[in-house]
Amino acid sequence: MLLTLKNPAFRHLFAAQVVALVGTGLATVALGLLAWELAGEDAGAVLGTALAIKMVAYVTLAPVAAAVAERLPRRAFLVALDLIRAGVIAFLPFVDQVWQVYVLIFALQAASAGFTPAFQAVIPDVLKDEDDYTNALSLLRLAEDLEQVASPILAAALLTVVGFPVLFAGTVAGFIGSALLVVTARLPQRAQAEGGQFWADVTKGVRIYIRTPRLRGLMVMEAAVAAAGAMVYVNTVVLVKDRLGMGEEAVALAFAAFGAGSMVAAFVLPRLLARVAERPVMIGGAGLMVAGVAAVPVADSFAVLVALWAMIGFGFSLTQTPIGRIINRSARDVDRGAVFAAQFALSHACWLVTYPLAGWIGAEAGLSAAAMTLAAVGAVGLAAVLRLWPALDPIIVPHVHPDLPADHPHLREHGVVHSHALVIDGLHRKWPKGTARPQS
Repeated sequence: MLLTLKNPAFRHLFAAQVVALVGTGLATVALGLLAWELAGEDAGAVLGTALAIKMVAYVTLAPVAAAVAERLPRRAFLVALDLIRAGVIAFLPFVDQVWQVYVLIFALQAASAGFTPAFQAVIPDVLKDEDDYTNALSLLRLAEDLEQVASPILAAALLTVVGFPVLFAGTVAGFIGSALLVVTARLPQRAQAEGGQFWADVTKGVRIYIRTPRLRGLMVMEAAVAAAGAMVYVNTVVLVKDRLGMGEEAVALAFAAFGAGSMVAAFVLPRLLARVAERPVMIGGAGLMVAGVAAVPVADSFAVLVALWAMIGFGFSLTQTPIGRIINRSARDVDRGAVFAAQFALSHACWLVTYPLAGWIGAEAGLSAAAMTLAAVGAVGLAAVLRLWPALDPIIVPHVHPDLPADHPHLREHGVVHSHALVIDGLHRKWPKGTARPQS
């Protein structure tokens, strides 16, 4: 896996992601303390609203940002967004009203809604070999999991000698460091955009998603993942402190178990995907998550809860890490940024629903009711995946183009009857009578 870091461009991009993640982790701790300083016992409501604002920004702005990105040099686009994020964070230590926090959080997440899909779309251009790309996805997943463990520890160490506003300075340094590393990365030339209308480009990624069977399956799988994941992220503290009567250290250990399970899966995935297709791996991972949440009502000890959280974390990585491979296979180079943005927006739309669902049902009907409801939502999503994502999902499909003239460049290059990896791109939509339409 580490051999992928021999690629200098990916090495710089990976380092940029790591320093940005550390900075983001510090900001998460600092934001919680800032909310307590401004709102006291209502800090939870402030953070919940900030989380909702984050999701709304992701869902609404990611496709718009992708359309903007197609019209700008991508290195400059990524660097500019890193610097915008650094600038927004720099204002947070000076706010004295809750509404100011909301405005700055929206600005911060608007920049992240542009940065993250654009960053994801660059990696397959840097690493053309699918095995290298798979290793890169696992490395990036490991970095995210390690950040969840390392950043709180680093923040706790810093808070022994400085006040929490200094943590925001660490976040600013992280985003500036990320920008510098992106500047020094030699990025390959992006595929030439087709110059379509702006609003058509905004919806392009979602349209490709809707027309592509494997992506439709991926979309409903994200609903299953979000249903299970919301139980972990929203209700862990209540499960540990209220049901089990344990302290804050146990809360941290429960989250660490989730992260550890995810890290183990990230380690084994490159070898697993070399032998097994993505579809059964991802469906199996989602099944583990749903089963883990369904077992929460019988989790009567901390050891059982930790085991369930590790299982759910393992399943989480199995479902999330291969997503880049699926998108890379399902979109032309020129459309990849739009499809990554669609994935980003649609997946966060699922979380926007399941986060409050987990909280409301847990508060009104109890944690067992919340777990069973979310497990039911996940089971329905899994059943939909099995129907929408064809089990026979070939990469290379023989086909013809009866709608293209004989002198079309595509036919001159490949021949009248030819085989290659198909994508739903508006070009391959007509099929001869009597020919089975391939599932791309």
